[in-house]
Amino acid sequence: MKRFLSLLVVAILAGVMTLGAYKIFLETEPIVITKNETTPKTNVIPTAYNATNLGTAPTNIDFTVAAEKTVNAVVHVKQYGITKTPRNLMEYFRNGGSTERRIQGAGSGVIITEDGYIVTNNHVIDGATDLEVTLNNNKSYKAEIIGTAPQSDIALIKINTDEKLSYIPFGNSNTAKIGEWVLAVGNPFNLTSTVTAGIISAKSRDLNEYDGNFQSFIQTDAAINPGNSGGALVNTRGELIGINTAITSQTGSYVGYAFAVPSNNARKIVEDILEFGDVQRGILGINGDNLTKQVMEKYDLNETQGVVITNVGEDSGAKKAGLKEGDVIKEIDGLKIKKFSDLTGYVNSKSPNDVITVKILRENRELSVPVTLTKYVIQRYNIEDVGVEVANPNPDYLKKFNLDHGVIISKALSPRMQRYNLEGLIISEIDNKKVKNVLQVKQIIESKYPEDDITISLIDRNGEKREFVFQN
Repeated sequence: MKRFLSLLVVAILAGVMTLGAYKIFLETEPIVITKNETTPKTNVIPTAYNATNLGTAPTNIDFTVAAEKTVNAVVHVKQYGITKTPRNLMEYFRNGGSTERRIQGAGSGVIITEDGYIVTNNHVIDGATDLEVTLNNNKSYKAEIIGTAPQSDIALIKINTDEKLSYIPFGNSNTAKIGEWVLAVGNPFNLTSTVTAGIISAKSRDLNEYDGNFQSFIQTDAAINPGNSGGALVNTRGELIGINTAITSQTGSYVGYAFAVPSNNARKIVEDILEFGDVQRGILGINGDNLTKQVMEKYDLNETQGVVITNVGEDSGAKKAGLKEGDVIKEIDGLKIKKFSDLTGYVNSKSPNDVITVKILRENRELSVPVTLTKYVIQRYNIEDVGVEVANPNPDYLKKFNLDHGVIISKALSPRMQRYNLEGLIISEIDNKKVKNVLQVKQIIESKYPEDDITISLIDRNGEKREFVFQN
């Protein structure tokens, strides 16, 4: 027995020595990189570039056909313009001594007709005095702006050429499915003709970025980086299902979340610009809420998906069709409505006087109601002495900033104000008087003497209140 115990002790010691020798002489110490920093707030960043899905595509998925069909129809868009850099906060509104400089921006665009019409993002061409478009064959052309839709971040430009150009046909973004493979085609970081692959991660994403317009984006994990803005999101058949627009990132570069304007919305905007010169928006004429716990309790609802109507506008199509506060919208034209961005995404692809079928839930009964969409008309007023145009905002947009009053800056009028990104900011007070609509703004401004100063209380994008005095 003693001999057995001695042999056991020797065996254990030998094992320990062998393991120790391996650890000392053979095993490489792993490299650990520790990054001690506070994680910054995730921001939604408009892009003008693209990148690729981190996973591997299954071997039975062939992307080559879609790539060959689309790569020659995605162009490189360069814009040149003059801007002024403010030296301090007051120069945000005043042009006192700031310096001019020539700037260049770069993004992508999608040829949609063989005679040279190109869709891109508004932020790619915004402020441009000159536009240059370079095709995949390195030929360059000057481009003209045909029309823009800033709220949807879509612009239509055109180049003139005698040759028939490759173009991408519009697909139906409503039928695109979550999990479907897609390609993002663009010019990330000035790397021309780049194709990246991913899937549709989600649909009807509302980033709350465009002044209460309630965008409805396609989300994808196909890599999109600065320079991809305005590029194509296509399905495996090479059909255009989205215009790449934005990323969510802590760094400014792709981290797995990218967003595109659905092709149905982009197509409708293009058709309106070509036919009418601007966008003709059809609306239901309601305000609504997603079915949160608080909303369900308020309206005594058991439904967890849909949009509850909180207000019906006078003279609206919804009012004429008999829709009421408390009705829950479940479907539109057979499309399931799970949240408010589903509704707006579909309605934004329609025109005034279009008739849609709205399925609602009212007192536990389902009803299908035909509704004729009415034209979206915003009351506007120009505050000439300030250099901005204001409009009545959507009440749901004000809720984002915990406000029940205010008007929204819809456009910068003067050249100096156009240099700053003012659209979407809220004016809450004028001369220390709360303003609830455009009419009140007009009454305050027109009651003043020409030599009077104007004090503006502005709510910035962070929800902070700032006060500015405009001297006459």
